[in-house]
Parts: sequence; C-alpha cells; structure tokens
Amino acid sequence: MELKHIDIACLSVSPANMRGVKKAPDLTNILPSVRARGVLVPLIVRQNGSPTTYEIVAGKRRYHASLIVAQEEGSVEPLPCAIMEAGDDAAALEASLIENIARLDPDEVTRWETFTRLVKEGRSPEDISLTFGLTALQVKRTLALGNLLPRIRNLYRSDTIDAVTVRHLTLASKARQREWLALLDDEDACPPMGHHVKSWLLGGSAIATDKALFDPADYKGGIVADLFGDHSYFAEADLFWQMQEAAVAEKVEALRDAGWQDVAVMARGEAFHAWEHERCPKAKGGRVYVSIGHGGDVSFHEGYVTLKEARRLEQGGSVEKAVRPELSAPLASYVDLHRHAAVRAKVGTAPAIALRLMVAHAIAGSSLWRVDVASQRGPSDAITESVENCASEADFDRERRIALDLLGLDPDTPAVTGHGYDRELIPLYLRLLELDDAMVLGILAIVMGETLEAGSALIELLGVQMEVDMGSCWQADDALLDLIRDREMMGHVLADVAGKDVASGNGGATAKVQRQIVRDCLAGSNGREQRIGWVPRWMTFPPSAYTERGGVGSVERWEAVAPLLEPQEDVETEQADPEAEDASEEREVVAEDDPVQQAA
Repeated sequence: MELKHIDIACLSVSPANMRGVKKAPDLTNILPSVRARGVLVPLIVRQNGSPTTYEIVAGKRRYHASLIVAQEEGSVEPLPCAIMEAGDDAAALEASLIENIARLDPDEVTRWETFTRLVKEGRSPEDISLTFGLTALQVKRTLALGNLLPRIRNLYRSDTIDAVTVRHLTLASKARQREWLALLDDEDACPPMGHHVKSWLLGGSAIATDKALFDPADYKGGIVADLFGDHSYFAEADLFWQMQEAAVAEKVEALRDAGWQDVAVMARGEAFHAWEHERCPKAKGGRVYVSIGHGGDVSFHEGYVTLKEARRLEQGGSVEKAVRPELSAPLASYVDLHRHAAVRAKVGTAPAIALRLMVAHAIAGSSLWRVDVASQRGPSDAITESVENCASEADFDRERRIALDLLGLDPDTPAVTGHGYDRELIPLYLRLLELDDAMVLGILAIVMGETLEAGSALIELLGVQMEVDMGSCWQADDALLDLIRDREMMGHVLADVAGKDVASGNGGATAKVQRQIVRDCLAGSNGREQRIGWVPRWMTFPPSAYTERGGVGSVERWEAVAPLLEPQEDVETEQADPEAEDASEEREVVAEDDPVQQAA
C-alpha cells in the first residue's frame, strides 16, 4: 500500500465500508481524541474513478470526526491514508474488518517510547513507517516529541495540552520550554496554546522560508527550524520584509522592462479578487497585479483589467496608461530614511516631547512598539551607508553614547535590546533610581528616537512640529543622484539646483550629463557656482512634489496629518474674566520655556 496525506475534501465513504454509508456513526469515544490529537491511524482508501479523489474503505468514524473538527476550527490537516488498489471489493471488506478489530495504540507518547527504542537499534523512520502502517511524516512527528521536556510529554499524555500546542512547542529550545511551563504554573498568567504558541515563539510573526522571493542564503538573521521537518521560519520579520520588498521592486522593474505598461503593487494584506477583473493581454493594456500577504507570500496576477476598463475596451476605448510614480521604491526609501534620521535626531534633544511620544505609543501601539530598534538598513548598501554617515546619525549617536554611559552599558550597542533578554531588568531599574529626572528623561528621548518608525505619518508631523531643517543636517550625495533615473525628475532637480535657464539649455542632454551638472553645482566645480543647502522637495518639512503624478509617500502622509495641525477657532466669551486673563498670561510665560507648549 502507498501511504500519503490526503485533503478531507477529496475523501468520501465507500459502499464497501463495514460500517455502511447511510448510518450516522457513533463518535462519542473518538471525537475527543481527534479534537486533541488529530487522526493518528491511517484511513484505508482507494481511488474511485478519479486520480485525485478516494473512497474510504476503513476509517469512517475518524473521517466523520475530522469533518466535525473542520467545522469547529475552520480547517483540518490532510488525513493520513493507506491507498489500496482499486476494484477488489472483497479485499476492501477484508481490510475494513481487520482494521476495525486490531488498532494501533493511539497514545502518541507510548508510540514515541517504542519508536525511540527502534531508532536506537538502528531502524530508520522509513523502516518504522512500513512496519506500523504509518506515513514517514507521522513517524517523524512522533519522534520529535523527544525534543520536549519530560513534563510537557506527560502533560500531553494526560490530555492536559493538545497536539497542536505540543507540535509547536517542539520548535522551542529547552529554555523557552521552561518559560512556557513557568507561565503554565503562574496563576496570574495565561500561557499560549495551540497556534498561538508559534506566534509567542516567533515574536508574533511566522513567515516560512519558502515564501521568500530572494535567496534565503542571503538572509543574515536567525531561522527557526520546525523539528517535524516540515517548515522553517524567519526569526526577524523586519529584515525579511526589507529583503522581500526589495525583491518585489526588482521583479516589478523586470516586468516593466518586459513590456507591461502597468504593474500595480497592492497594499500588504489586500486580496486580489479575480471576479472584479477580466483577462486582458499585454498588447491591449492588460496590467500585472501584485498581491502580498501578511504571511510573506507574493502572487503575480498577469494580464488583467478592472471590469469598468473591460467594458470600455468592448466599446472601442482603451485602457488608461498608468502614471508612473514620481519616486521609485529605492529612491522613496532613501528619502524616508534620511528624513527619519533628521527627525529622530531632533527627538533625541527634546525629552519632554519624547516622554509624551512614549505614552502615546504605549496606549495606541505601532508596528515597532514591542520594543524594537528601528532598522536603518535600506534596500541597497549605498543607501544604508549614506544614512550611517549622515550628520543626523552622528548627532544621535553622540547623545546615545551619553545615555548608555549613564546606565553603565556598552556604548557600542543600541539602547533598546528588543526581545533579547540580555540585560537584567532589576539592576537596570535600580541604576535608573540613582539618576535624577533630567538624566532619565534624556535616556527616554534616546529610547524614543530608536523606536520611531521610518516612513510613517508621525515623522511628517514631528518634522513640521519641531521645525526640522533638512538643509542644516543633510547634503546631497551620489547615493541620491544615482537613484534619480526618471528623466523628467532629473530635469526638475537640475532646474532646482542650477536654475531654469541651465535646465532649459540642457533639456536635450542625457540624464548622465544632467546628473554631472547637478554634481558640479553642488560641489562648485568645473566653473559652476556652488549651490549650498539644496534639499529636494520630497525631503523638506513639510514635503511637496515636483509633478502631479503622485507616488511621493512623504507628501501623501503629510496630506493625511496636516489637517490635525490646523488651529481651531477661538470661542468668544460674553464677558472677560480678569482673573482668567491673569492666569492665561501666567501660562504664556511658563510656555516660553516648555518645548511641548511651544510645539502645541
């Protein structure tokens, strides 16, 4: 017999089953076991006329119990099945009788003890699977129980914890297993169970390595391997998404070079619905939709237009040509990271604002508030090096080293350690008690700066509110100029730096020639007058665009938050209160020394 796992939707009960087809089976004594451990003993099946569908010769009760579990939980894992040769009803009935009379011990821990002895005697998982009529995957899953602490195995044997919890705990190191047991013993704590164990182990993200568009060998973060041998996961979700988004950007450029006039990258988590679109070839204006799931999966849907556009084509019209965004993905990353560096450097010198930011983050949360250090790595080494060497990063690093020195910590490490647990909480707390409020607030400002999210609307608001001047902390470099590959954009930059007359006179020149003129103006070389303090419109606070094409992330984020800063109309009172006026004047005097009041 061939052993394999088969989706429950491909199974049905055979007329040859000894328990019959129409009679509802009694699941009283089997349903709790299937809920807790899943189906352990393979069903005996055979093909029923189709290469993908099978009829159950033996295992009707396990099948019906699995159907109930699927309805309760929304899904169920494929069921282990032993596939017989089709057509022999007598052999099928005989197999059904034998299977229902003699059953394998369903206690998986007892199986583990038996299988472990066989492995020590030199048997392989494949040998064991043939002996006991199991799939090799089932044997490996059972053997993986040996990676658990004895107490966890005993909890599983006594049905205190279920199979899903146990299987995810095999991902954990012995230290993490002890942490989980400590949560179980704590009356005030609630240990993660079932699929939540994986989220607890992986910091909330479970992204399988087979979802990567890039070569996993280039990933420098940690990888957690599934001890069942089924999966492995990226341990650092932020690093994965940086590399995945860079790979998506490369794929998008390749599709455009291949002749697709439009490639629409959908927001992360947004689903592509085929019923809302119609097929359309590339030559008639069909586009590619790129959908990105929260689990890291990326799908490319080639040759589609919306239903509205399809009707227009039927009437002899055409699909509107997509407007290419003003900024490419790498250039947008460059802009966001430099502006982020400038804002957090300013936050590092404003403890009062940082305190309020920390409270807001604690209440509302953000994608970084776990707590993590904001990554300053761009999609290319040139962008990363540019940010690392900018003046804002040097200013922030100076303040960070002062804070770490006050805490007695290594000045070459981040102030925030995230989930590493490599700094003792109580000694650090006692050290903070020895510092005065001003010192603690200074440390708090550094922590807040390290956990500000790059490319967020909050950066736009803070940059304007704190009057960040990019011209005083940033200057254009080759990394920026090399990223401007759009001919129209280079023309606008040339007019910005060298003036409209120079831009007009060199309008027909190549982008390479225009880029060199910009370099000469910024450096004051080759007879060009030096342009000092130039900042492209996308990087100023508030930002603006050069064209109406859209696609400038900083501008879109600013437009979303700008209304929040508009002053509200004062409500006039019928009679002025002298005491209130005196109090108001007193508050104004205090506000002159309060950066938070000034910002408000």
